[in-house]
Amino acid sequence: MNYTNFLIRVITKPERSYFDNDIIYTEFIGKFYQYRKNEYTFCKISVWGNLAYDTLRYYQTNDYLIIEGYLSLRDTTLEKLNIKTSLEITACKIYPFALTKINK
Repeated sequence: MNYTNFLIRVITKPERSYFDNDIIYTEFIGKFYQYRKNEYTFCKISVWGNLAYDTLRYYQTNDYLIIEGYLSLRDTTLEKLNIKTSLEITACKIYPFALTKINK
């Protein structure tokens, strides 16, 4: 595992779940920002604890985030999106880069 920084666009809405000891866990699919077209640009982002709550509250689809965390290689398949990812980032810090406007 390597500690890295990436500029990510949020592709799916962050979804939360809880473990047995009531720790919140959020995960979503992100896409690396790059100009060329490449099918291997998707990754799964996992967020824990208070940062997971903030992720659910403030970020939505098509937001650009700077994610700082640990990079690992794991094969996962998301059936509902028909996306296979091999990269997973466990986020330690998330910084907003470009957020979409919320119309209220």
